[in-house]
Amino acid sequence: MNTSYYETLDENFNKALELFQTEFTHSELINLLQNGNIVQKQISALRLDDILSESDADILMSNLVGQDGKIREAVSFRLKEFLQNPACHKFFLKEKNYDIFLAAIIDINGNICRNTISAITNLRIYPQFCSYFCQKLAEMTTALVQKVQEFDFQDGKYKVNKEVFKLYWCLETIYVFTDFIKFDILKKILLEVKNTGDYTIREKAAKILAKIRCDSDLLHARNELKQDRNYYVRRF
Repeated sequence: MNTSYYETLDENFNKALELFQTEFTHSELINLLQNGNIVQKQISALRLDDILSESDADILMSNLVGQDGKIREAVSFRLKEFLQNPACHKFFLKEKNYDIFLAAIIDINGNICRNTISAITNLRIYPQFCSYFCQKLAEMTTALVQKVQEFDFQDGKYKVNKEVFKLYWCLETIYVFTDFIKFDILKKILLEVKNTGDYTIREKAAKILAKIRCDSDLLHARNELKQDRNYYVRRF
């Protein structure tokens, strides 16, 4: 690597260090999160102590998608913490944010997916959120299942397709919200993915099936997966 690369790296590090050492008010951090560069947005998200208004929540959510990965990951990490506080929930309860959550659970960065799922688990207590979010989640998952079914999986010798990655995280989210997905749609999804060539998808199907005791077809599907060739699938 050339000298200019290291000079840029040092400069970015020094700027980040300066931002960490500088005292900012809440409004100054929100302003940086809204108008700053990559480093400023990342640091301001990490240093933000609380969400005090719907405007704060809007600015935070606007950085969960469509931004540099460093920003998205920092925001998802803090979002997970903020939504542990019930007092913050009211600032995030609108459909625009629900759509952003849907996009974030299938981010290319798995840490962002995981953090977002952890965050929205705290919103299970709100019927308006669950109704809207879970309907859209089921629709998105169904569309991904159709795409993945067209793939040719041969002995695992393939590159993980981005659609498989998205389906993996959709199923992980469904596991959290199983009881809010319409049963007929959930059943169709599970019966279709249980034979997918990618074992990580079958694993997620088995994990969800382990929660369901009331349907003979799904119990049969669960028993099938208990005989799967892959340990991580059959352990459920």
